[in-house]
Amino acid sequence: MAYVIRGIDPAPFQPLYGMSDADLAEHGAIRRRADAKPGFPCRITLTDAEPGEDLLLVNFEHLPVGNPYRSRYAVYVREGATAPAEYRDEVPGQLASRLLSVRRFGTDDMLMAGEVIEGTDLDPLLRAWLADPATGFVHVHNAKPGCFAAEVRRD
Repeated sequence: MAYVIRGIDPAPFQPLYGMSDADLAEHGAIRRRADAKPGFPCRITLTDAEPGEDLLLVNFEHLPVGNPYRSRYAVYVREGATAPAEYRDEVPGQLASRLLSVRRFGTDDMLMAGEVIEGTDLDPLLRAWLADPATGFVHVHNAKPGCFAAEVRRD
Protein backbone atom coordinates (compact mmCIF):
# COMPACT_ATOMS: atom_id res chain seq x y z
CA MET A 1 0.00 0.00 0.00
CA ALA A 2 1.42 3.37 -1.03
CA TYR A 3 1.76 5.95 1.71
CA VAL A 4 2.96 9.49 2.35
CA ILE A 5 4.67 10.84 5.46
CA ARG A 6 4.32 14.62 5.73
CA GLY A 7 5.89 17.16 8.02
CA ILE A 8 3.53 19.47 9.84
CA ASP A 9 2.37 22.75 8.30
CA PRO A 10 4.74 25.58 9.30
CA ALA A 11 2.08 28.33 8.93
CA PRO A 12 0.96 28.37 12.60
CA PHE A 13 4.58 28.78 13.74
CA GLN A 14 5.85 31.33 11.22
CA PRO A 15 4.63 34.33 13.27
CA LEU A 16 6.95 33.12 16.05
CA TYR A 17 10.08 33.14 13.87
CA GLY A 18 12.47 35.85 14.97
CA MET A 19 10.55 36.77 18.12
CA SER A 20 12.50 37.64 21.23
CA ASP A 21 12.67 35.03 23.96
CA ALA A 22 10.31 37.14 26.08
CA ASP A 23 7.76 37.34 23.28
CA LEU A 24 8.07 33.61 22.63
CA ALA A 25 7.37 32.95 26.31
CA GLU A 26 4.14 34.93 26.02
CA HIS A 27 3.11 32.45 23.30
CA GLY A 28 4.17 29.41 25.34
CA ALA A 29 7.19 28.73 23.12
CA ILE A 30 10.92 28.44 23.83
CA ARG A 31 13.90 28.85 21.50
CA ARG A 32 16.49 26.08 21.72
CA ARG A 33 19.84 25.82 20.00
CA ALA A 34 20.73 22.30 18.88
CA ASP A 35 23.87 21.10 20.62
CA ALA A 36 23.92 17.53 19.32
CA LYS A 37 22.77 15.47 16.36
CA PRO A 38 20.52 13.60 16.64
CA GLY A 39 18.50 15.17 19.39
CA PHE A 40 16.51 18.04 17.89
CA PRO A 41 14.08 16.58 15.33
CA CYS A 42 12.19 19.21 13.34
CA ARG A 43 8.59 18.14 12.74
CA ILE A 44 8.27 20.33 9.65
CA THR A 45 11.34 19.21 7.70
CA LEU A 46 11.49 15.71 9.25
CA THR A 47 15.24 16.07 9.64
CA ASP A 48 17.43 16.52 12.70
CA ALA A 49 18.82 19.99 13.23
CA GLU A 50 22.55 20.52 12.94
CA PRO A 51 24.41 21.67 16.07
CA GLY A 52 24.14 25.46 16.26
CA GLU A 53 20.75 25.66 14.52
CA ASP A 54 17.84 27.33 16.31
CA LEU A 55 14.54 25.57 16.80
CA LEU A 56 11.37 26.50 18.59
CA LEU A 57 9.92 24.17 21.19
CA VAL A 58 6.16 24.61 20.88
CA ASN A 59 2.98 22.89 21.94
CA PHE A 60 1.26 21.28 18.97
CA GLU A 61 -2.15 19.64 18.72
CA HIS A 62 -1.32 16.65 16.55
CA LEU A 63 -4.65 14.91 17.02
CA PRO A 64 -7.45 17.51 16.85
CA VAL A 65 -10.33 15.03 17.05
CA GLY A 66 -13.63 15.22 18.91
CA ASN A 67 -13.05 12.18 21.09
CA PRO A 68 -10.93 11.16 24.09
CA TYR A 69 -7.85 10.60 21.87
CA ARG A 70 -7.52 14.32 21.18
CA SER A 71 -3.88 15.09 21.92
CA ARG A 72 -1.18 17.76 22.00
CA TYR A 73 2.42 17.74 23.09
CA ALA A 74 5.72 19.59 22.75
CA VAL A 75 7.52 19.40 19.40
CA TYR A 76 10.53 21.07 17.82
CA VAL A 77 10.16 23.15 14.65
CA ARG A 78 13.16 24.57 12.83
CA GLU A 79 13.01 28.34 13.04
CA GLY A 80 12.65 29.60 9.49
CA ALA A 81 11.20 26.38 7.99
CA THR A 82 8.77 27.30 5.23
CA ALA A 83 7.59 24.04 3.66
CA PRO A 84 6.66 20.66 5.09
CA ALA A 85 8.68 17.65 4.00
CA GLU A 86 6.93 14.91 2.06
CA TYR A 87 8.16 11.32 1.78
CA ARG A 88 6.32 8.96 -0.53
CA ASP A 89 6.80 5.25 0.18
CA GLU A 90 9.98 6.16 2.05
CA VAL A 91 10.79 6.48 5.73
CA PRO A 92 12.86 9.59 6.51
CA GLY A 93 16.15 8.93 8.28
CA GLN A 94 14.92 10.88 11.30
CA LEU A 95 12.29 8.18 11.89
CA ALA A 96 14.31 5.19 10.71
CA SER A 97 17.00 5.89 13.31
CA ARG A 98 14.74 5.97 16.39
CA LEU A 99 12.66 3.71 18.59
CA LEU A 100 9.08 4.53 17.65
CA SER A 101 5.60 4.24 19.09
CA VAL A 102 3.23 3.77 16.16
CA ARG A 103 -0.51 4.24 16.55
CA ARG A 104 -3.15 3.13 14.08
CA PHE A 105 -6.41 5.09 13.97
CA GLY A 106 -9.62 4.14 12.21
CA THR A 107 -11.65 6.21 9.82
CA ASP A 108 -13.69 7.15 12.92
CA ASP A 109 -10.55 8.67 14.55
CA MET A 110 -10.53 5.95 17.22
CA LEU A 111 -7.40 4.03 18.16
CA MET A 112 -7.22 0.58 16.55
CA ALA A 113 -3.73 -0.62 17.48
CA GLY A 114 -0.32 0.45 18.74
CA GLU A 115 3.19 -0.94 18.44
CA VAL A 116 6.65 -0.03 19.67
CA ILE A 117 9.17 -0.76 16.93
CA GLU A 118 12.59 0.13 15.64
CA GLY A 119 12.33 2.79 12.95
CA THR A 120 13.85 0.42 10.42
CA ASP A 121 10.69 -1.70 10.76
CA LEU A 122 8.28 1.15 10.05
CA ASP A 123 7.82 0.65 6.30
CA PRO A 124 6.35 -2.88 6.42
CA LEU A 125 4.10 -1.99 9.35
CA LEU A 126 2.73 1.05 7.51
CA ARG A 127 2.06 -0.97 4.38
CA ALA A 128 0.22 -3.67 6.33
CA TRP A 129 -1.89 -1.28 8.40
CA LEU A 130 -2.78 1.01 5.50
CA ALA A 131 -3.82 -1.96 3.35
CA ASP A 132 -6.79 -2.33 5.69
CA PRO A 133 -9.58 0.03 4.53
CA ALA A 134 -10.67 0.50 8.16
CA THR A 135 -7.42 2.39 8.82
CA GLY A 136 -7.81 6.15 8.52
CA PHE A 137 -4.27 7.26 9.36
CA VAL A 138 -1.21 6.38 11.41
CA HIS A 139 0.60 8.53 13.95
CA VAL A 140 4.27 8.02 14.69
CA HIS A 141 5.81 9.16 17.98
CA ASN A 142 9.33 8.99 19.34
CA ALA A 143 8.88 6.20 21.87
CA LYS A 144 11.15 7.38 24.67
CA PRO A 145 10.12 11.06 25.01
CA GLY A 146 6.62 10.33 23.67
CA CYS A 147 6.54 13.30 21.32
CA PHE A 148 4.63 13.32 18.04
CA ALA A 149 6.89 12.71 15.05
CA ALA A 150 4.71 12.47 11.92
CA GLU A 151 1.38 11.51 10.43
CA VAL A 152 1.08 8.88 7.70
CA ARG A 153 -1.76 8.51 5.23
CA ARG A 154 -2.42 6.55 2.06
CA ASP A 155 -0.98 8.16 -1.02
